[in-house]
Amino acid sequence: MLELLNVSLFLKADQRTLTENFSFTLLPGDKAALIGEEGNGKSTLLKYANDPSSVSAYCDCGGKVIKKGKCGYLAQLASDELLSTPVCDIFADADVAECFDVLTPLGLDFSFYYSPRPLSTFSGGEKVKLRLARILCERPEILLLDEPTNDLDIETLEWMEEFIKNSGIPVLFVSHDEMLIENAANVIIHLEQLTRKTKCRTTICRANYADYISHRRAAFDHQETVAAKQREDYRKQMERWRHIYDRVNHEQRTISRQNPGGARLLKKKMHSVLSMGKRFEREKENFLDYPEEEEAILTRFDPTISLPRGKTVLDMELPELSVDGRVLARDVSLKVYGGEHIGITGVNGCGKSTLLRLIAAALLPREDIRAAYMPQDYGEALDYSLSPVEYLARLYSKDDITRARTYLGSMKFTHKEMTGPISALSGGQRAKILFLDMVLKGANVLILDEPTRNFSPLSGPVVRKALSDFGGTIISVSHDRKYLHTVCDRVLILDENGLHSL
Repeated sequence: MLELLNVSLFLKADQRTLTENFSFTLLPGDKAALIGEEGNGKSTLLKYANDPSSVSAYCDCGGKVIKKGKCGYLAQLASDELLSTPVCDIFADADVAECFDVLTPLGLDFSFYYSPRPLSTFSGGEKVKLRLARILCERPEILLLDEPTNDLDIETLEWMEEFIKNSGIPVLFVSHDEMLIENAANVIIHLEQLTRKTKCRTTICRANYADYISHRRAAFDHQETVAAKQREDYRKQMERWRHIYDRVNHEQRTISRQNPGGARLLKKKMHSVLSMGKRFEREKENFLDYPEEEEAILTRFDPTISLPRGKTVLDMELPELSVDGRVLARDVSLKVYGGEHIGITGVNGCGKSTLLRLIAAALLPREDIRAAYMPQDYGEALDYSLSPVEYLARLYSKDDITRARTYLGSMKFTHKEMTGPISALSGGQRAKILFLDMVLKGANVLILDEPTRNFSPLSGPVVRKALSDFGGTIISVSHDRKYLHTVCDRVLILDENGLHSL
């Protein structure tokens, strides 16, 4: 069991409150998903639950963490030290054979655990599997998982769903994969930043994600209806009161001095009318507020962007796809036309990102198209030492920068986040900068490596809608099942024999 008691987390940089007096108990059988927009503190809360001292460098913290049982924590990113460590050393003090039952479903050949290769040389999905395998070797009684599905292929992602859902171990996890949350979570913890990130709200719902969203929407709609009715009733009430007040006030002004008795009655009546008005004002103070919710980000591409359907955007023939002398696939053939939305998927390590880099290298210099590339590692495109505004100012005009600030605001960036270093931002916020870069560029060909991997479940539908409506060409790599289904009109699988239709 894991218990968080009155946990308050405040960012030192701007004293923004992430959680305040938050209490939660992770019970046996709980599969709790932490959701919320990018930068709302999901990973910070998970780190704090694992080790309160791990966030003290950038957070002022209060509260208490009580653990009953061994806790296994999968961080969102592996440390540089771990990445440089040979895998055989990572598992040196683990009895891999004894852990056969928990490791087999990961789908890794057992030779992986004895490999002298550093962890950094494996594919993204293989890294996640190996790190998770090391945790499972410890037989944890509580699991804290920060983005466990990042870089996993669809087969392993589906395994992760089943693992979380059917595991006897209680799990608290952060994920941007909507289907994982929909299929595996039975508790939702929603972290929100309201009123331009000046206050926080945390909601706990012991239900699945679909029920949570449905109940939340119904509750907000009911509150909005009641609040609107109270205000409309108050308006009508005050209209009637104002009519009475004006009539009595007029009678007071026009009554004859020769009628002192009538004047006393009118004065008493006016006192009663004023008391009635004050009572109405007091009742107004108890009205329900209109519901305040953190809206998803707003983003869209210029609706006029298009490419002729007959235009050949890409005609690629690769006898071999290789990396570091290792052949990953043979006879890779891909032809893409204007307006097509292509999704490429496949098992981890099959060379999808390598292929996409080659595609980007071929398309970015072209002058007959405006191509933009969103790599899986945002550091390939972003200078983390710059602020979002500085990064965009290097590439665009003064008017564009003004527009960029407006767009950053619509994407829930505060002024401090717009002007602070990109290195201090979350993965989702960095993804937003790359999206904004593509919007400002007016790109008509998008080359996207896992474009939705860092967007929250609430922002995911907005991003998918923007890409689905995009009039240009999209060539993308993704394991996001909703993305492949809603955005892509052609899905291809990459394996050792090339690209094949799904």
